[in-house]
Formats: sequence, structure tokens, C-alpha cells
Amino acid sequence: MKHLFRTLLLAGLLCVACGPRPVRETYPVTTNGYVVAAYVWPSCHDDSLAHAYLWEDGEGEWEVIKKGDPRFPGHYQPKQPLWGYEMDNDPAVVERWIDTAVSYGVNTFVYDWYWFMDYPYLESALNDGFLGARNNGKMNFYIMWANHTVVHNYWNYHKWGDDRSVLFSPTVDWDAFKVIVERVISQYFSRPNYLKIDGCPVMGIFSATELKKGFGTWAETAKAIAYFRDEVKKAGFPDLHLQFNYGGGFMPSKDRKGRPWAEIDSLGANSVAFYNMGGFDCDYMTHGRNAEEIRAQWDSLVDVTLFPTVSIGWDDTPRFPEKGEDHVTRWHNTPESFAGFLTAAKEYADNHPDQPKIIYINAWNEWVEGSYLLPDKLNGFGYLEAVRKVFKGE
Repeated sequence: MKHLFRTLLLAGLLCVACGPRPVRETYPVTTNGYVVAAYVWPSCHDDSLAHAYLWEDGEGEWEVIKKGDPRFPGHYQPKQPLWGYEMDNDPAVVERWIDTAVSYGVNTFVYDWYWFMDYPYLESALNDGFLGARNNGKMNFYIMWANHTVVHNYWNYHKWGDDRSVLFSPTVDWDAFKVIVERVISQYFSRPNYLKIDGCPVMGIFSATELKKGFGTWAETAKAIAYFRDEVKKAGFPDLHLQFNYGGGFMPSKDRKGRPWAEIDSLGANSVAFYNMGGFDCDYMTHGRNAEEIRAQWDSLVDVTLFPTVSIGWDDTPRFPEKGEDHVTRWHNTPESFAGFLTAAKEYADNHPDQPKIIYINAWNEWVEGSYLLPDKLNGFGYLEAVRKVFKGE
């Protein structure tokens, strides 16, 4: 039986972290009762680790995005942001993001968050950009620990060529995990606009399997999660809301073997969401139907809350020289088609009245993967207009 959630509640906690205090007093922010959450990929600024190992030009991943090249006739590369190549850790930039997002119905940013080499990675986009924005209180936010392995040429093959050896490993031991727990509770959970479900701060984790590598067994990993929950309670919250954010979605086995059952059952996840909608196909309509079938199967099998995700499209060719037309969304990926799948996700939320009405969008700014709400020179504000039409009725 699915966990039952009450209405999203105000946490009522004072902000103890640095930066401007949010101006709103009622959280979570919703759009006609819906939490519309867009993932944020915080790669477009000068990060110290990234500068040393990946992007030396001082503008983060824009260095790679600008080099995107057409792989077939009509292929839209490189992507061209309407507002130019802005730094995502500039609070003035993010202030415009926030005002734009809220006006079109997006009320939550989910920041990808990293920990590599015993150090946070790309954290400035959140700390300096979003939390430094004077209007950040207009939105909810939370973090998704994107704990996946990064090989040398994954984020910049122009620099590393064919080198597929590991550059960044997400594996953490007990000592590092305790540092992470203390950091996210004090810096983020304590903020009033950090997204909470039933008063419990949401913590997304991309890969429970990678987390397990640092602790050896599911039993030891479960002890780490129990420690996390205890520390969250000591900080004054009812509990931790543990969410697994799987990559693209996949058909789970009906006999409860392998993924995702091991992590869900062993670690006591509270909810599941996908970073991208699964079932990729070059035809966006087929992709969307495949994703809805995957979601329906998960919904019938998992006994924790499942939240729907809608992607805008897919084109990560700037990262991979070998990819071409068979790896890119090429047909029917229009704002109108996107609105249709958003409507279906909204209906899914309406048909699950025992859980919060949260819908995820991939993504706010995944320029390098061809999935972004931010306006570009091809579609303008078309995808944002789709969000407004579905959730605001305008």
C-alpha cells in the first residue's frame, strides 16, 4: 500500500544559512495546487574542480555547448540561448530565472548536487546564484545528489579524447557521508523554502547502488540512511523524505528482483521520480507514450509514491562525437506535444489524491542534452508557454 501523504505543510523553521532570507512566509509555493519542479544542471560557471579537470575557459560547460555541431541535415546545433551564455552562479541572472519561472508556473528548482574528491562540485550555482538571488523566496528548491561516476571524456571529449578512465568517483565512506549530512542539513534543509513533504525535507539521490559501494552492503548503507534520518530529526524536522531519482526510467521486474527493489526495500525510500522520462525514441510522440507505459508499470508495482516526469527532448551530441541522427529527438518535439504530455502528467497527479501533486520537468537548463525550458532562438518562450497553459490555464 502506498505511503499516504498529508497536504504539504509549512515547516515553520528559521533560516540559519547565509544569503538573503526568502521573502515569502507560506511554503511550499504551488501553482494552483501543483508543485511544478524543473531540474537544474548547474554546469555553466567557473568551478574550481571543473576548471582544473574539464573546462578551462572560465565559462563552465558553455565551452562544450558552443562547439555543438550538426550531425545531419536540419540538426539544430549549437543551441542558441535567447539570453546569451549566462553564468548560472550570477544572482542577477538567477533573479531573472526565478521571475520568469514563477510567471509561467514553474515554482520549484531541483538542483543537481555533487560531491567529488571530498569536495562539493558545481555548488556555486546554488549557493551564489539561487540563494544569492534577492527573490529566491518566490520558489521552492531542493537538492538531488547526482552521485554517478564521471569518466574523463564524458563532460569534455575535446580535452580528453578517448580517455574513458574514471575522473570523478561518487563513492563516499562514513567520514565523508557524515560531512555531507551535516552540510546539507545546515546549508539547505534549514531554509524555509527548501521543499518539504509533510514537514520532512526532500533529499533526492540519483544512484542508491553507487551509495552502497561506499558502505559495502545494503545493511550498512541502511545504517547510513538511518543516521541521516536521526540527524535530520535532531535538527528539528519530523524525518527525512528520501527520494530516488532514477535516470531514464526502466521496466522493473515483477518478481521484485534486482533494481529497484533492493534499494527501495533496503533503504526505505519515501518516493521515486525520474530525471528523464524513459523509453527514448527519435519520435517524441513515441518516446512520450513509452514513458507513460513505464510510469504505469512502476505505479502498479512499487509500494512508495511515484511522481511523474516529462522531458522536453533529447540531444546530447555535443558530448559524444560518435552520436548522430539515431540518438536525437528529431520528430514532433514541439511545445504543443510537450503540453500534451504535461497534461497527462497532471492527470496522473489528479488521479493519485493520496500523494502531493508534484510534476517534474527535465529540465530548466540542460542545454547540453537538448532538454531545457529556458528560451532559445528557435522556440522562444514556447515551452514555458506550454507550462503556463497546462498549469495556469492562460
